[in-house]
Amino acid sequence: MIHMKSLRHGLAGLSASVIACATLGVGVSTTAAASGWPAGQPINIVVPFSPGGFTDLIARRFAHDLGAALNANVVVQNKPGASGQIGTAFVSREKPDGYTLLVTATQHVIYPGLQPNLPYDPRKDFSNIAILAYAPNVLLVPAKSPVSNAKEYTAHANEKGGLAFGSSSVGGSAHMSGELYKMVSGANLQHVPYKGASNAMTDLIGSQIPSAFLDATSAAAFIRSGEVKALAVTSKERLPSLPDVPTVAESGYPSYESQAWIGLFGPADLPGEIVARLSQVAIQSSNTDANVKWLTENNATPSRLTPDQVSQFVLAELDKWKEVIAKAKVTVQ
Repeated sequence: MIHMKSLRHGLAGLSASVIACATLGVGVSTTAAASGWPAGQPINIVVPFSPGGFTDLIARRFAHDLGAALNANVVVQNKPGASGQIGTAFVSREKPDGYTLLVTATQHVIYPGLQPNLPYDPRKDFSNIAILAYAPNVLLVPAKSPVSNAKEYTAHANEKGGLAFGSSSVGGSAHMSGELYKMVSGANLQHVPYKGASNAMTDLIGSQIPSAFLDATSAAAFIRSGEVKALAVTSKERLPSLPDVPTVAESGYPSYESQAWIGLFGPADLPGEIVARLSQVAIQSSNTDANVKWLTENNATPSRLTPDQVSQFVLAELDKWKEVIAKAKVTVQ
């Protein structure tokens, strides 16, 4: 999870719970959908995590623009618990009328591989609407490490007979990035879970652990200060905020791609015109100059995926992480 203290400008001007309609436009018409939605009724966006994290901040920025575009009140409700399962299950049981939406993160596609008996099915119980942001991870080593790129890292790990990599948790996006790297590169790596990215970073800086996969927001300041060395970002393209750090794909492993993301969903069978309207607002909101600047400052990037593309993406992510989890024999307590 990406932590509040590393984010900038996060909640400036936003209410803690209700994002009223605003004069700030996102370049779209305020004509209501054919169904009459929204008909003077608040739209509730459920975030299945605690306030202040990256998912919550993304949700509140989107809610602000959605309220402006639809001339509606948009309420952000935090329903944390069970790694996002409680809030996600709540939305899956709501009516598909456009008044209850879900903004969640990569756990949506990872946890089905870790816990088959979830109280919902990500493949069937949701309408896939938009990806609001991508947030890649970074492969890091201590500043004095002898390796300087991903290929050298793989060779070093195998020469040593195995190398540890830290991450912020078991089953999180950063951990999965490392497990996928093992599969794609053939590197002999062993995962060491930490309770949060800051603890892993402290040990990495002190060379108490020889490598780590951590989210870019937690890592960026330490990369720029030279306290750690970034070998590669896990996204398909380089991060604008870290332009000198190559991707894993361009470092010799072209099939590799792994990154956290924040997505917008609704209950299954949400009317098509509502899905289309929400997608339109989400794409335009995420790609305004102000939001692109904010995302870049927070080591993230926007998306322009259509609902059909989001559905294809989610299904591919579910399949990918299920395979990685099975092959790596990842379990959670």
